[in-house]
Amino acid sequence: MVGLIIAIIIFNFIAFKNIKKRLTTNQIIHICVFTIAFQTSFDIFIEMKYHGYWYFSKGIEYSDLIAHLFVVPPVNLMFLKWYPFRSKFWKLFLYYVLWEIVTLLYELVALLPEPWGYFHYGWWNVWHTLIINPILFIILRSYYKWIVKKEKEAVEHYRRGTI
Repeated sequence: MVGLIIAIIIFNFIAFKNIKKRLTTNQIIHICVFTIAFQTSFDIFIEMKYHGYWYFSKGIEYSDLIAHLFVVPPVNLMFLKWYPFRSKFWKLFLYYVLWEIVTLLYELVALLPEPWGYFHYGWWNVWHTLIINPILFIILRSYYKWIVKKEKEAVEHYRRGTI
């Protein structure tokens, strides 16, 4: 639990420090809600149904909510906050590699024994994470781009008086 509390404090401080310079309040809300819904949906299957991994202990616990609500959303906000949108392929590729390394290191720390760790593997392992993380980051980036597009459309409708 100690590791989880430290992660929550650090991740949220970094994520929300000067975030409005890059993301709007609307985007922050959308990303947080999307992250919680998407992660929970994913975890229902991998964690609850197939017992691939779990937080603290097997089964549904209120402490699992802490990780779902306060760890992954700020990580996703940081990913988008620094994302090099107008960069060349090699810079984007390096960005994904860097995030892959950071998230894998964090996961390995979360696997430490209590009180530092709180995450446990069933049949899931680091190789699964290595494969799935880039896919999840691409889904997150795509969702963000969709939100930005919808914001621009809403502003245009507002300017034309069609809302």
